[in-house]
Amino acid sequence: MPLIKEAKVGEKTIRFEFNKFAKQANGSVMVSCGDTQVLVTVCASESPKEGQDFFPLSVDYIEKFYAAGRIPGGFVKRETKPSEAETLVSRVIDRPLRPSFPENYLCETQVICTVMSADPLHHPAPLAMIGASTALMISDIPFNGPVASLRIGKKDGQLVLDPLLGEEGDLDLTVAANPNAVLMVEAAAQFLSEDEMIEAITWAHDLMKPLFDMQIEVQREIGKTKREVKENSPGDELYPAVLDFGGRLVREALTVKEKQARSKALKGLKDQIQKELNPDGDSSRKAALNAAYEKLVYTGMRGMILDDRRRIDGRGFSDIRQITCETKILKRTHGSALFTRGETQALATVTLGSGDDEQRMDSILQANQYKRFMLHYNFPPYSVGEAKPLRSPGRREVGHGALADKALTSIIPDVNQFNYTIRLVSEVLESNGSSSMATVCAGTMALLDAGVPIKQPVAGIAMGLVKEGDKYAILSDILGDEDHLGDMDFKVTGGENGITALQMDIKIDGLSKQVLVEALQQAKEGRQHILKKIVAAINQPGELSVYAPRIFQIKIKEDKIRDLIGPGGKTIKKLVAEVGVKIDINDDGIVNIVAPDGQTAEKAKQAIRAITADPEVGAIYLGLIKKVVDFGAFVEIRPGLEGLLHISQLENRKVDKVTDVVQEGEQVLVKIIDVDRQGKVKLSRKDALGKRPTV
Repeated sequence: MPLIKEAKVGEKTIRFEFNKFAKQANGSVMVSCGDTQVLVTVCASESPKEGQDFFPLSVDYIEKFYAAGRIPGGFVKRETKPSEAETLVSRVIDRPLRPSFPENYLCETQVICTVMSADPLHHPAPLAMIGASTALMISDIPFNGPVASLRIGKKDGQLVLDPLLGEEGDLDLTVAANPNAVLMVEAAAQFLSEDEMIEAITWAHDLMKPLFDMQIEVQREIGKTKREVKENSPGDELYPAVLDFGGRLVREALTVKEKQARSKALKGLKDQIQKELNPDGDSSRKAALNAAYEKLVYTGMRGMILDDRRRIDGRGFSDIRQITCETKILKRTHGSALFTRGETQALATVTLGSGDDEQRMDSILQANQYKRFMLHYNFPPYSVGEAKPLRSPGRREVGHGALADKALTSIIPDVNQFNYTIRLVSEVLESNGSSSMATVCAGTMALLDAGVPIKQPVAGIAMGLVKEGDKYAILSDILGDEDHLGDMDFKVTGGENGITALQMDIKIDGLSKQVLVEALQQAKEGRQHILKKIVAAINQPGELSVYAPRIFQIKIKEDKIRDLIGPGGKTIKKLVAEVGVKIDINDDGIVNIVAPDGQTAEKAKQAIRAITADPEVGAIYLGLIKKVVDFGAFVEIRPGLEGLLHISQLENRKVDKVTDVVQEGEQVLVKIIDVDRQGKVKLSRKDALGKRPTV
């Protein structure tokens, strides 16, 4: 029988419908708030694949255009591959769910969240996250829930639940948590302090209680019996032997400072273990020994940190690796910078364009939105010394690029101050630690190098955590191995005045407020250290590159926009072709001229003024004879505006025949001698003889 539950969160009521949709899935629920409805299903294989040594979880968030009563644009009138926005939401759902499964559960598991109805007042992403946890809770799939998620804004100093898109104010924050602790944070902010960020995260967590209570209640009522999960991992029986053989050797290998050399030393130890403890090469024993070896490395690194109080490369917990900052790396780009921190290196380039270069965004919640600042992050295989086929950016690259985009969007000047479309590309040349944070640092420098008047420089830092019981260590500027073997990946970006972006993922049950406060404070100190390095290299916008386009603005009357465009765009197309510029006109009469140089721009300005200026007595034009009649000629002095050149105004003498002086299609200098009440223009050629055009 269908079952309906409701949970009141703030002023919003979230509705859950069970036993009605997709009943063959292991678990399913329709989650609704307002007119937004998301169907969430979870399915899992009955057993793991033979030799499986990792948890194959996949999460897909899908927006159907029918949900908003729209047909997809383009030639293919159906949904195809996920958009960048859908990919980012899928990652946000995946990140808090993944650590909530039992450690030894290895069955292939799939979560699908389908937005089936959408209204702009209720964002579907948090509903999808809550639905995923709820569907897992009532299924037979082992899951250490419940988990909930909320989206928070901050407007006029007040925290707001589920703000409208575009009205988030100073904060766009997504928090996921279980009843005891925070699991995931994703935020873009307008220079908020650490205290303000903690307040928002805590407020969101407190609001989630009804969602936790509802999930526990419905699990008791209709939840299926959970599958059993083996307590021991495949390598547990062999671990004592592996520890006895490699306990000392693994510490020696882990203390090799260079990443590639350390990886080689660890690989050598792995081969030694197989040779010593599996001389016959038994395949099942080989897999168990590999699992025991992974545990050896895991416990070895964590023991070094928590017991010996030292890191892999010998740094203190709050120490930052050596940093070098360089600009003007590439000759023909509009701006470039190279940021190197230890064995992590990012090369950022900036390209400036016009309004025509803005990225058009289309989703079920927002149609025909335009993005003026774009950041693209590339992570080629050579950055980690690997040989792999090149592919289009995957979920990881999209996610890391989006975080850097959030970090830098807050410092991009308003369009009225700097009227360029900006594309920033980060090529990660080397990676051992956070390349997304290196992208933020390189991006700040590249923007300044390109002459972009940013609001203030920003930097980013990645923090880590190793925690066993009550013992823990917070690590600044983590290495790749510290990320892989640690319990937290916590990235913070910002400037002198506060935080611009924040992303946190937890691999353990959750993060207490105390540890979160300490991590943010330590991150602030590290961020300020990196900022000093950036500012020492470049602290002011440079000159625009000679290869960058020039954008000039003039203002025309709104009722003259039609004159400048002309019938079917004929006038503006002709002007663009003749002068060699790009022209963009706003509804308020602001005309943007994109020109290769100032001289060309001035020529375009004069042409625009000639087209849009009101006819004034005394103005001299170079006009075109459109038609000759017995009593004179009609002269087009600008597109769409003609005046009468009477035969008596042709010469300083009597003219018997108009065609003795001018011919149809000929250009002539004429002066306006009168404009009557009806706007009819009278022209004189004889008064313009020997003079130059004034319009």
